[in-house]
Formats: sequence, structure tokens, C-alpha cells
Amino acid sequence: MTPQELRALCLSFNAAVEDFPFSPEISVFKVLGKMFALTHLDARPLTVNLKCDPEDAVRLRAEYEGLVVPGWHMNKRHWNTVSAGELPDRFVRELVEDSYDLVVAGLPRAERLKLDRP
Repeated sequence: MTPQELRALCLSFNAAVEDFPFSPEISVFKVLGKMFALTHLDARPLTVNLKCDPEDAVRLRAEYEGLVVPGWHMNKRHWNTVSAGELPDRFVRELVEDSYDLVVAGLPRAERLKLDRP
């Protein structure tokens, strides 16, 4: 996956926006103010921090050793750092979608309902 593809994927979700709260180099993708992905799009290798169910996080780290690791500078129970440029695109898309879905599921009901409206 290229940096441009990763950015386009993150922005393809309903109400997703790109923000730069930490520095101009660090893209933070949010839904209704809550982060679901964080990446330095110019870094090589290309990695992205993604929210993950704690049980899945441990399983993915074991299954993709070295390519999925505990989230750098994040809560390591709930976040993974994923080597987006080295894993199959389809798999990375699924992980990004799962991260978005987990964040949306944690939003108040009224905000979740807003996402369903055009």
C-alpha cells in the first residue's frame, strides 16, 4: 500500500477527516473527533497505528511477528503499529476498517446515528 492509498482509504469512511495535532508530518485520521489511525505518510517503511480489539491485537502480533507490533507511543493493549507497506493491501484495508468501526462503536448513540445520515 502506498501513502496515497492509505490516506485515501482513511478518508473514504463516513465523517473521516485528516488532522495534524502533533506535527505537520503526522497525519491523524479521526471520526467525529476520535482518532482511528495515525501515520507519518513520508516514513519508510510506511506504518500506521490502528485501534484493535485487545484479544485480536495479541493474536495479530503473534501471527505477523515484526509486521504488527504494539502501538508505538499508544496504549499497547488497544493499539497496534502495522507495516502498511509490507502487508497485503486487502489485509491492511480490513485492519483500518476494523479500527474505524471500533472507534465508531465507542461513540455516543446520538453521534453514531448522525453517521448514518447523508
